[in-house]
Amino acid sequence: MVNLPKKQVHKQPENIARRTALFVATFAAFLTPFMGSALNVALPSIGKDFNADAISINWIASAYILTTAIFLLPFGRIGDIIGRKKIFTYGIICFTISSLACGISVNTGLLITFRVLQGMGSAMIFGTAVAILTSVYPPGERGKALGINVASVYTGLSAGPTIGGLLTQYFSWRSIFLIMVPLGLITLWITINRLKGEWSDAKGEKFDVRGMILYGLGLCSIMYGFSKFPGWTGYVFISAGLLIVLLFGWYEFRTEDPLFEMRLLSRSRVFAYSNLSALIHYSATFGVGFMLSLYLQYIKGLQPREAGFILVAQPLIMAVFSPLTGKLSDKIQPRILASAGMTASAFGLFMLTFINKNTSVTVLLLILVLLGMGYALFSSPNTNAIMSSVERKYYGIASGSVGTMRMVGQMFSMGIAMMLFSLFLGRVEINPDHFDDFMQAMKISFLIFTFLCTGGIFASLARGKMVNI
Repeated sequence: MVNLPKKQVHKQPENIARRTALFVATFAAFLTPFMGSALNVALPSIGKDFNADAISINWIASAYILTTAIFLLPFGRIGDIIGRKKIFTYGIICFTISSLACGISVNTGLLITFRVLQGMGSAMIFGTAVAILTSVYPPGERGKALGINVASVYTGLSAGPTIGGLLTQYFSWRSIFLIMVPLGLITLWITINRLKGEWSDAKGEKFDVRGMILYGLGLCSIMYGFSKFPGWTGYVFISAGLLIVLLFGWYEFRTEDPLFEMRLLSRSRVFAYSNLSALIHYSATFGVGFMLSLYLQYIKGLQPREAGFILVAQPLIMAVFSPLTGKLSDKIQPRILASAGMTASAFGLFMLTFINKNTSVTVLLLILVLLGMGYALFSSPNTNAIMSSVERKYYGIASGSVGTMRMVGQMFSMGIAMMLFSLFLGRVEINPDHFDDFMQAMKISFLIFTFLCTGGIFASLARGKMVNI
């Protein structure tokens, strides 16, 4: 009885630190997916205001995703070296300022430029948030914390279509960006005043500038190539991008202080296949929201508000069930849960290949619910597997890999959509004369996504058992 009060006094600061880190990381994790899903609903309105063609509309969404994908690994590594909280704070500042700039943009070029800056801020946030959580939570509690964090991401995705649709319809698409400013300032205040401590487990190590350049050039070349199909330049840029990415991998294996510790892939089967599974899953599923937003507004003739209420079904299911599956992954092997999620996603994507102009909203909602359950079963357990398969000094790299697989997968998903738009629509505004071409591009994209996700089931099963480090 005498030792009990001392034990409570000793644990209280640690528990408060954990809860504060969870709150800050969770609140920040809400902002960027909210922006992405809200903007999907607003894209037709932006296209109308700026007279933008189908490719330009895609770039408004893709520029942010591409930039985030490029900088996630570098900022995750920089956070390991100079401090994760420091980079996290800079990310919130960059995201908030660029959101204001996007909201006052006067043309497509400026909007895309500021979306690039917004992507850099997002990379700083996502490249460090999961690493901070993993630093303060022990393995036995980590899955639950990561599940809550993932749920926040999905809550942002859930709120985005509904709130984005309402804001677009009643206040214009600019309000989606402007509302990020006060939310960003709140997050910044909490981070500076409430998140105590710093984490820099790789302090003193060198930063791999050459690796960052190779990695960025490779992704940019691939994405630009997608936009140039079916011309020969598309093939050239994609081929060059793939070669540069392979060169990046070769270089990273041989450099002393790599941007991405490629040797982790050979040391840990769980780490390697969990990352591969994440890349495949996001490549196969992210483009669904983009495509269905355009389908609901262009083909079904719905208002942004109505389209948002329909699209909210998938991320809502993800937000509700992700904490449960994250907690469950502390007890059941993530391989089993994630593979079940990948299977559910593959079946949902297959069902989408059958939609047409007359498909009922009820059918769409049921498919979106199935996809949401697939996401929930896959994401939290898969993240837990990645973060629990590496040593503490690699948490930043592992956190960066979690975000990078997500963003590169999203980039590939949007790249596939952009390629099909280039093939079937070209640089024209989407109007009734091109609705049949749009439907064909959408169906083929869902078919490609289905094949990808089916292959991902085998990658997920191949990871083996997770052993906490």
